[in-house]
Amino acid sequence: MSEEPILVKQIAKVLDDKKALDIIALNVGHLTVITDYMVIASGRSVLQTRSLADDLDDKMTELGIPLRTREGYQEGRWIVMDYGTVLVHIFHPEAREYYHLERLWADGTNAIDLSGVLVDDEKQN
Repeated sequence: MSEEPILVKQIAKVLDDKKALDIIALNVGHLTVITDYMVIASGRSVLQTRSLADDLDDKMTELGIPLRTREGYQEGRWIVMDYGTVLVHIFHPEAREYYHLERLWADGTNAIDLSGVLVDDEKQN
């Protein structure tokens, strides 16, 4: 197993532990050159989306995984965190519904199984 799915699952676990909603992970390497994987999650509010981003950054730093860039933190409605082969999208619910990245990047075969990673498997679409 390559390192990226492990990183994807670590990211999903951190987000789940911090009560993120609707966490999904997609293998998008065959669809784009910008990244290999995406993790998409929602917070309940702007404050929670920022908190999720902060907690994820802290945990990844502890693991020695550098954050390349972070966008959207100030507004807190759509925060993108670039970990190289994994892009993390943390949305406010209204922004997630509007942009619906799952529709753009899911091809019916590329969802990463997060069972066993998420505490409540109902959080996984």
